[in-house]
Amino acid sequence: MSDDTVVVWDETLLSYNLGDHPLDPVRVELTVALARELGVLRRPGVRLVEPKPADDELLTRVHDPAYLAAVRAAPQDPLGTGFGLGTPDNPVFAQMHEASALVAGATVAAAEAVWRGTARRAVNVAGGLHHAMPDRAAGFCVYNDPAVAIAHLLDLGARRIAYVDVDVHHGDGVQQVFWDDPRVLTVSLHETPLALFPGTGFPDETGGAQAQGTAVNVPLPPGVEDAGWQRAFHAIVPSVLRAFQPEILVTQCGADAHRLDPLADLRLSVDGQRATYLALRALADELCAGRWVATGGGGYALVEVVPRAWTHLLAVATGEPLAPATLCPSAWRELAQVRRPGQEVPLRMTDDVNPSYESWQPSGEPNSVDRAIVAARKAVFPLLGLDPYDPRD
Repeated sequence: MSDDTVVVWDETLLSYNLGDHPLDPVRVELTVALARELGVLRRPGVRLVEPKPADDELLTRVHDPAYLAAVRAAPQDPLGTGFGLGTPDNPVFAQMHEASALVAGATVAAAEAVWRGTARRAVNVAGGLHHAMPDRAAGFCVYNDPAVAIAHLLDLGARRIAYVDVDVHHGDGVQQVFWDDPRVLTVSLHETPLALFPGTGFPDETGGAQAQGTAVNVPLPPGVEDAGWQRAFHAIVPSVLRAFQPEILVTQCGADAHRLDPLADLRLSVDGQRATYLALRALADELCAGRWVATGGGGYALVEVVPRAWTHLLAVATGEPLAPATLCPSAWRELAQVRRPGQEVPLRMTDDVNPSYESWQPSGEPNSVDRAIVAARKAVFPLLGLDPYDPRD
């Protein structure tokens, strides 16, 4: 296996553009620009790979042919297509099929590079469109690129794939696609569905009849900060991954759990997000011989948060993590001011937060985070042969 890291990137990925909409491709443009300015993309062993669109054979591993036809036709009839298209969340835009297929193709290229051993890790920051369903668009997502990539990995011979989703929203589309497939473990930490779209992701969603224990959901109460989020992550994710023993790790790294994100109510910092990426890399190294495919996802603080978070992700994936106190280069700050006039542009790659946490223990007076941890462990740990009350599991 090569020790290289593949970053799938071309400016054509910015064509996934919903117009005057929270999911603005400027966040991806500024991420790549910041990573370039900090030298992350010029590191030894980093290879930039130009994506190719996923063809219909790949897309129909997940999506219905009738839905593909509707996406293709939508720009000619933007108000009458159905299939979740032409809504405020999922407006129709020119070349929608082509742009969406390119995002899917980029994540497929990342997954294939890792599986075939031409890279140890691969990243598509433009990907992570995890809400798209087999027969409809949802939550700003047209084609579900993580699910398409996972389906392709199964076709290539993968037998156990773990998908971990740290977006503030539940990874409902990926869970739905693999609900009854025991070869795919889906894990999602997210703000409670009682308060946030898409209204799914409760602890008792544990997989279909043929795949009990392969869906893991950790809904967290609004207001959770780094310490609580990290406590929940480490109380659940390492245990279920070790029980499942995946061959490859696929992650959706949405940056919208940050405290500045306008669409949700968790309170993480960029420092906490960086700590999560380090934990995911460590799990891939421990369990999957380093095989890690990372995608972007949500994130609507377009200047203040997403570029810094995903540049940390790219740094972790490509080698040495960036020091939190690293200055944001002046050239990047000028570009950000041009692209988003009036936005406050951060000076450094940190929020000056220490993301340390206390490990979960099944004793004492539980707070709201501990109640969420216990609910998730009780629901799924016994299905994986684990003791929900033993902190060693």
